[in-house]
Amino acid sequence: MLIDLPSAPTILLDIAVWLIIHVGVSYLMTHIPLNSFDARSWLYKQRKWEKDGKIYVRIFRLRKWKKRLPDGAALFRKGFKKKELKGVGNEYLDNFIKETCRAELTHWIMVVISPLFFMWNLWYVGIVMIVYAILVNLPCIMTQRYNRIRLKRVFSRRTALSA
Repeated sequence: MLIDLPSAPTILLDIAVWLIIHVGVSYLMTHIPLNSFDARSWLYKQRKWEKDGKIYVRIFRLRKWKKRLPDGAALFRKGFKKKELKGVGNEYLDNFIKETCRAELTHWIMVVISPLFFMWNLWYVGIVMIVYAILVNLPCIMTQRYNRIRLKRVFSRRTALSA
């Protein structure tokens, strides 16, 4: 702990910083050009252990809870709403796939930033903040990965049929 504060101000600071992180990172990410995101890059590519998205359905029961997750895109004018598919055109599907990459990176950044809380919290509270970051962001990351796997499957079928 670098900054020693009484308990009440520390709690208020934690709440304020999490709010700033959630809104600030999300806002900044909406300003990165969509073409900067490539679903084939290392972070976003499908892994063998994901078993074509089946792991999210079978082990994590994603379909039962994914609709309950908030869509942060609704907060920003430039946000791309991902709650439901609003089109089936190739350009829309390609943009949707890129938006899942943007959303996944947004949530990973929030997890990576979480050790910041060690600066003014006791070590065990810092660990609680990291656990919070993982618990809050991991369902969103899993949902983006699952959606991207499904969307890429649809997109590749469509482009194969039109070729």
